[in-house]
Amino acid sequence: MTTKHTVTHHSSGLTPGKYIVPFILITTLFFMWGFARSILDVLNKHFQESMDISVVRSTMIQATTYVAYALMALPAGIFITRYGYRRGVVLGLLLFAAGAFGFIPGDIAGSFGIFLASLFVIGCGLAVLETAANPYAAELGEPSKAASRLNLAQSFNGLGCILGPVLVGGFLFSGDGGSSVALPYAIMGCVVLLVAFLFSRVNLPEIGNDAGTGDDNPRHSLTGNISVLWRSRRFRYGVMALFCYEIAEIAINSLFINYVTDDGWMDKVTATWVLSFGALGLFLLARIAGSAVMNYVKAEKVLLFCAIMTVAGASLVALNLGALSKTGLFMCYAFEAIMFPTIFAITISGCASATKIASSFLMMTPLGGAVGTFLMGWVAATTDISVSFIVPAMAYAAVLIYAISAMCGKLKN
Repeated sequence: MTTKHTVTHHSSGLTPGKYIVPFILITTLFFMWGFARSILDVLNKHFQESMDISVVRSTMIQATTYVAYALMALPAGIFITRYGYRRGVVLGLLLFAAGAFGFIPGDIAGSFGIFLASLFVIGCGLAVLETAANPYAAELGEPSKAASRLNLAQSFNGLGCILGPVLVGGFLFSGDGGSSVALPYAIMGCVVLLVAFLFSRVNLPEIGNDAGTGDDNPRHSLTGNISVLWRSRRFRYGVMALFCYEIAEIAINSLFINYVTDDGWMDKVTATWVLSFGALGLFLLARIAGSAVMNYVKAEKVLLFCAIMTVAGASLVALNLGALSKTGLFMCYAFEAIMFPTIFAITISGCASATKIASSFLMMTPLGGAVGTFLMGWVAATTDISVSFIVPAMAYAAVLIYAISAMCGKLKN
């Protein structure tokens, strides 16, 4: 039987030196799912044209992927609680690879349904990876620096988001538009299998406050932990805030190319570059900056300021004020960057033995992306693309209410 090593928190640094290697390894996963999720935003426009489908129907891409998150997150938490982080990561990677290879028969058959089924499997894999990696990165060090540490790890998610649209979008939108969507996914599947093999050969230390909880009457532990979690105001409000954040973030990404090409501001190829190096590059830099700032300023204060700015940015876009609205679009990317890791870290703080199950519920929240993308697509189809930004504006407003509650000390239990 393999001996489990537990993580203890005695270092004043962001991450204790002896846990630098596990932190680096787990951070590679943030890059991978950032890359995979960002490609979805390119697929919307690609399938609209290559398969002649509507904007509303193309949002099934996000819906399918994020419904998979909602369905898989709790089983993922149960699996990780029982078998540990390393096996959870390997399972997630194998599902990710299987879904990526599913694009090959989808491309041969020219079937949107097969593509959606493949994206569902990928979504299941990403749900397992995120359920494992987010709490693991947050807990690898002093609890007081969890938000800063998770923001740093999530910065690599931002790097993946930058490279995904420009590499895959540049490939799909080049030439006469006949590029095969199966090729980039096949390459991705091979890379993911290699990473799965590497993780199958390494040992990841288990988080101290979770160690062993999966072996002692897991059935009782599961029901008990869920009951404790949902009695906590901090946890309930955190789940709702993260759901609303996902509505805004994923919906804006999904329709970014539609927005900037709608009035001839950019062509498709330029739009993919601007999405990658402009919007998502700004997102990455803001997340790194946020990680640094939170070493000196309380995470709740940073979250409050950023929530105010995102509400302002999305509202400017919805008002259709020309250049001012375009500025508002990039404000959303800059100030939403710290929201996911910050809300996540605040929510799981103090969860102790329920951390993995708490993470699984939090990783159901990307379903909000499916809801937000559909709502934005519907509003855009019935009015115009600018007005549709009222959807993320309202979602950011919900995060603002959460941030105010956190600052006022209403999330103590």
